[in-house]
Amino acid sequence: MIAVLGLVIGVVVGLIVAPNVPEWAQPYLPIAVVAALDAVFGALRAFLDGIFDDKVFVVSFISNVLIAALIVYLGDQLGVGSQLSTGVVVVLGIRIFTNMAAIRRHIFRA
Repeated sequence: MIAVLGLVIGVVVGLIVAPNVPEWAQPYLPIAVVAALDAVFGALRAFLDGIFDDKVFVVSFISNVLIAALIVYLGDQLGVGSQLSTGVVVVLGIRIFTNMAAIRRHIFRA
């Protein structure tokens, strides 16, 4: 319940404040969001499987975002930023869909 309340408060504050993302961070924000979603869906799957650990979630969340941003930064420095960004999104997207399939099977027993 506290997590849902925190989510609602965060969305409301975000809509009211309407923060601006610095131009240098704009290429990294979508990748960071996808990496964060991967960690969140992985945590939900672990919770439903009864093996959730909050420390593992925090480390996974932070490391996913940092590693994804680092890969995109490295791609920008090498001049292949869009290709590496696409690769990161594909890999994390596959992980998200895999976790969602496991969550769906757990919820619907199918």
